[in-house]
Amino acid sequence: MKGASPTWIDVKASLRTFDRAGLYGLLQDLYEASNNNQAFVHARLGLGPDQLRPFKATISQWINPDLMRNQPVSVSKAKKAIADYRKAIGYPGGLAELSIFFCEEALSLIESCSFEDERFFLALIRMYGQAVKLVLNLPPAERCSLVERLDKLRSHGKHVGWGVEDELNDLWYAADFDEQQE
Repeated sequence: MKGASPTWIDVKASLRTFDRAGLYGLLQDLYEASNNNQAFVHARLGLGPDQLRPFKATISQWINPDLMRNQPVSVSKAKKAIADYRKAIGYPGGLAELSIFFCEEALSLIESCSFEDERFFLALIRMYGQAVKLVLNLPPAERCSLVERLDKLRSHGKHVGWGVEDELNDLWYAADFDEQQE
């Protein structure tokens, strides 16, 4: 087929022709090509003191930008940071942390400048729901501080309007965290 895009099968076949030094060289080139690639490799290999830091920085950049400097808000780019982490390692505790951090940054933007956008609010509610599910699936010993942060987020929802507080409360009470903490 003329003009067909290469697939992973094509890439694997080409990689088989590389020797060890060639593969290291390719990985080094990919590593140096972008900060996102570096964050992926660090997370996958468990390198560095805080593998979540670059993913959090991306979330902050897109979900809580400096609007006074005309920096754009992009829910999709912030969510992509979480998806990238999921691909790199997908540790459930890390995913829960990033999801809660997304919500904290979103509420920070809303509270700091009275930001109002229905799609943004819906993204916040969906991410809060995702965070609740992730936290529920963690071992009880890992939940405590995350549950406290979810509760704090829920209480900040009362300052938003647009039914956000009600939605966050519904998700909180459906999870029955109070019962699970006992």
